[in-house]
Amino acid sequence: MLSSKVFVRCRLLPVACAAALFSGSAMAEISDTIHPFVALGYTYDDNLLRLPDNYPVEQRSDRARQAQAGIVVERDISRQRLTATAKVSRVSFDHYTQLDYNGKDFKADLAWQLGNRFSGNLGGSYVETLTPFTDYNSDERNLRTTRREYLSGKWRFHPSWQARAGFTRTKHEYELLAQRVNNRTEDVSEVGGDYLAASGSQIGLVARRLKGSYENPRFIGGIALDDNYTQDELKANINWRISGVTYVQVLAGYAKRKHERSSSRDSSGANGRASVTWAPLGKVKFTGEVWREFAAVESFIVSNSLNKGGSLGATWDISAKLQASASVRRETRDFEQFPGIGFTGQTSDRATSGQLGLTYSPTLRTQLSVSAFREKRDGSQLAGTNDYRANGVSINGSVQF
Repeated sequence: MLSSKVFVRCRLLPVACAAALFSGSAMAEISDTIHPFVALGYTYDDNLLRLPDNYPVEQRSDRARQAQAGIVVERDISRQRLTATAKVSRVSFDHYTQLDYNGKDFKADLAWQLGNRFSGNLGGSYVETLTPFTDYNSDERNLRTTRREYLSGKWRFHPSWQARAGFTRTKHEYELLAQRVNNRTEDVSEVGGDYLAASGSQIGLVARRLKGSYENPRFIGGIALDDNYTQDELKANINWRISGVTYVQVLAGYAKRKHERSSSRDSSGANGRASVTWAPLGKVKFTGEVWREFAAVESFIVSNSLNKGGSLGATWDISAKLQASASVRRETRDFEQFPGIGFTGQTSDRATSGQLGLTYSPTLRTQLSVSAFREKRDGSQLAGTNDYRANGVSINGSVQF
């Protein structure tokens, strides 16, 4: 139990509190099923609202403190496995105090097994957090609530072949009235089959249908837009272990996106993403990813974009307790132009970002980390996105009991 002196320090300096919790007596595990944890964090951002350089505002930067507590549940039930996480957080800002909020994050998954041939996953999640400022720059608080439920199943009818199917429903809701045009439900249904190689690689084909339903119409120039869509996909699904140090994942193919009442907004073409992991030196691992896919935009002007980009990352296990990481990312978003509605300016925006981090784990269940980031974007008048630059740093500490 923490002494009164340490408790006072916790209130004054969160990182000191995290360090105090790293004592051996605090690490006693309550059970092999339920693992409580706490985390504390501090973040500085020199352009919190992602505003352009010439935007007249008294305060651009801000500091935020986050306190988090939760539990992790891991339980085997016969041949099934239940995993769950429940955590709540309090985030407080120094200047933009109206943005202070209580976050919630609950997830549960049941990996089920029926006999030797049937298996799958059943689960859901509920997340309530502050909406990012990248596409909407108001200093009013705008919490985003995301609910997700899913069910999937696999039938291994042959040692080398399996069939599978799944369904996922995701619902997004926004607190701010102006953002409620983005309230939507997205359903994903899929069927597929895979060849399972003895090496552990997997090659398959998957057919998917995505249906997006928006609750409220979006008005542009006095015209109500119907953002409901159906997207059909046929993609290769590849998990390929090329060697002991190289692993490739691909989910890519062809997609056709159709709108219910406006065929002129329809689009089709190559769609998907691919990634490669390469660990040639044991302690150093490199990752690369490229993508070309449709994505939702949290703007009051446009609802979706075609995103094309790539990222590179590396991690270095300096020692058993110390790890360094670095990553860069670049993405271009192409926004649709609405027929009969005049727009001026660029129809796409481009963002680049980079991050450096260092993580220290004095024990298996404690962690201290520090990271720095830099972001830059060239915006689009069509979508109402800003040119901006942002830099920041964060310090976090966590302990699991």
